[in-house]
Amino acid sequence: MRITDRSDLWWKTAVVYCLDVETYMDWNDDGFGDFEGLAHRLDHLAELGVTCIWLMPFQPSPDRDDGYDITDFTGVDPRLGSLGDVGEFTRTARDRGMRVIIDFVMNHTSDRHPWFTAARRSRNSPYRDYYVWRDEPPEKPAKSVFPGEEDSVWELDERSGQYYLHSFYRHQPDLNIANPAVRDEIAKTIGYWLELGISGFRVDAVPFLIEPPEGVDIGDPHEFLRDIRRFLQRRSSEAVLLGEVNLPYDQQLEFFGRPGDPPELTMQFDFLGMQALYLSLAREDARPLAESLAKRPALEPEAQWANFVRNHDELTLDKLTEAERQEVFDAFAPEEWMRVYDRGIARRLPPMLDGDPRRIRMVYSLLFSLPGTPVLFYGEEIGMGENRDEGGRMTVRTPMQWTSGRNGGFSRAAPRRLPAAPPTDGYAPEHVNVESQMHDPDSLLGVIRSLAVRYRSSPEIGWGRPEVLPSGQDAVLAHRITADVGRFVAVHNFAPTPTVVALELGPVPPDAVLSDLFAVDTFELDERGRIDVHLDAYGYRWFRIVEPDDRRLT
Repeated sequence: MRITDRSDLWWKTAVVYCLDVETYMDWNDDGFGDFEGLAHRLDHLAELGVTCIWLMPFQPSPDRDDGYDITDFTGVDPRLGSLGDVGEFTRTARDRGMRVIIDFVMNHTSDRHPWFTAARRSRNSPYRDYYVWRDEPPEKPAKSVFPGEEDSVWELDERSGQYYLHSFYRHQPDLNIANPAVRDEIAKTIGYWLELGISGFRVDAVPFLIEPPEGVDIGDPHEFLRDIRRFLQRRSSEAVLLGEVNLPYDQQLEFFGRPGDPPELTMQFDFLGMQALYLSLAREDARPLAESLAKRPALEPEAQWANFVRNHDELTLDKLTEAERQEVFDAFAPEEWMRVYDRGIARRLPPMLDGDPRRIRMVYSLLFSLPGTPVLFYGEEIGMGENRDEGGRMTVRTPMQWTSGRNGGFSRAAPRRLPAAPPTDGYAPEHVNVESQMHDPDSLLGVIRSLAVRYRSSPEIGWGRPEVLPSGQDAVLAHRITADVGRFVAVHNFAPTPTVVALELGPVPPDAVLSDLFAVDTFELDERGRIDVHLDAYGYRWFRIVEPDDRRLT
């Protein structure tokens, strides 16, 4: 089956864009972003090349964890809009060629969720078994996800005299997936949002979602994930599950579904590749990233890796060795406020790279040219920085910067009413904003638009078989992606000095040429596919091997 026969697998060549409605665009000037404001910025996303919008939680919440502490999984926070607004936004996005996926955070609830408030009133409450309770914590309890902020994953409920489990914050009690009623609620929630036009879910902390309470046997916990996928596909054949699974590759494969077993997650973030990228940047040496790509397992055609440079959480480095992690800290987070949980960095990319436009653009070229699907975090397209005064993971969750005016054009409300403050340094709105870049093809916004266009016209990046090519230079990553529609080649220089790379692409048909995807240039190849590629300092090149009968525009 050719790629052109597989258009229902839209996510294989999507451009995913993550945003928080609360910090994206405030249309009614109450200080909080809203769905109406987001709808008015859909043209920006369409022009950027976005084909899938991932919404961070927008449901009702006390907002003690930036919306990830939810009190109603089928509602909308009234500050952000209504269910009608969500439906209208989703339909309008689809009209612009963009699908919408939403965060799925049902491994826990807020402690103010009606289920939990009912559960803690009495040990006999019908909702008691929606959560995990113990008379005494285990002798060796699991470590908290947030070291330094939570000392334990067990919290005493004084009214009932029992402890409840919270893998995250104490105000986020874990749901008990061993309870069939809880699994039914999860299915109902999925079905509900699919009926409102949602095209899938980014599944938060998947290993925690399917893990049963200690001492409870539910059989293979992956069967629960298979059930979710089966239910999803019955309701919507095009819908996806994009999973957050920060585990070694061999364990991640289990979350896609082993060969012969029913499928589980559709896509997973490549956390190992991301961490190797930052180690390569710190060393100005492409080998850590090249080694990670070489180890990345091949997937079935109906599964996909999602690549990212930055996300809404800390930039986790937990899979690096202690010495490697220290290298990255020394290079990009030398001050204590820049680090969180002893494993991650609370900064955006441009400040980490000292604002060097060559390095920043090279990294985003990697994002779009590495095999898989690229995922952008809002503000990356214009080079937004962080605000250290917000603290922790919140440093990178500041309002979107649209103009150089008050509040960066995000809102006309008083600054004290905003959910967070924009940066005040060289990355402040007066220096970094959409308006000043939108008509400049040489701006970062212009460059990322161009990368998205080339990526979308190169389906082999999402579909093909990747291969790391020998470059002969430690600082240079060369890779090829081969599919039935063509062969793509990219070369990236991690060093601050220009270089010439001697590539050998292997046997090619007579008269085949190498076409530059960012210039009107073609280069002849000999029978062994040899060519010298010139790279600027921190430079990159994209090519396609064009055979004589290739009728595509190159």
